[in-house]
Amino acid sequence: MVLYRYLFLFSGLILFGLGTAMAVEVKYLGLHPWDVLNVALYDQHGLTIGTWGIICGLLLMAVSFVADRRYINIGTVLNAMLIGPITDFFLWSDILPNASHTWMDYLILLAGIVLTGMGGGLYIAAGLGAGPRDGFMLSLSDKTRLSVSQARIIVESLVLIAGYFLGGPVFVMTFIYTFIQSPVFQYSLAFFRKLLQTAERKHKDSQVIT
Repeated sequence: MVLYRYLFLFSGLILFGLGTAMAVEVKYLGLHPWDVLNVALYDQHGLTIGTWGIICGLLLMAVSFVADRRYINIGTVLNAMLIGPITDFFLWSDILPNASHTWMDYLILLAGIVLTGMGGGLYIAAGLGAGPRDGFMLSLSDKTRLSVSQARIIVESLVLIAGYFLGGPVFVMTFIYTFIQSPVFQYSLAFFRKLLQTAERKHKDSQVIT
């Protein structure tokens, strides 16, 4: 049922935006490379962190559209347009814990990483399209001899370098971010795919009975 898929998609985007905002609150510990770049652009040029996320997402989506439009779907567009405003909303709302510069900040960042991993698994499980960054990695992999993981490493390394030289928050957690987020994403994706399949099967069975 399409309704379930959109429910998963929007729930995943909200979780991802919330997790990103929590990480930004303790950004001095280090952020994911894309967030390092967004924060650096915000510090240098204003606008908002979420707005720079939208701009980067749309640029990547444009490249993917030219290179291989198979990776552009409704979920890709919604991802590019909504995660930024959701992140900004949570940052503006003043409901998140602020940095205390104690060990508690590591727990806040860990919670943020887990939420982004769960959110990513949730919106990918919806099957309505990957995010613009994932689509760009897949397009790059298709057009080169690189594997998807190699393409990701190269692109995110370049993004991290650019963010660093723009003054973005690079620190120890930047380099272990993916090692925490990726397993959470993989587990969440498998769990939510199974949950969606079960929900759709039950809905189909109920229609047959009626």
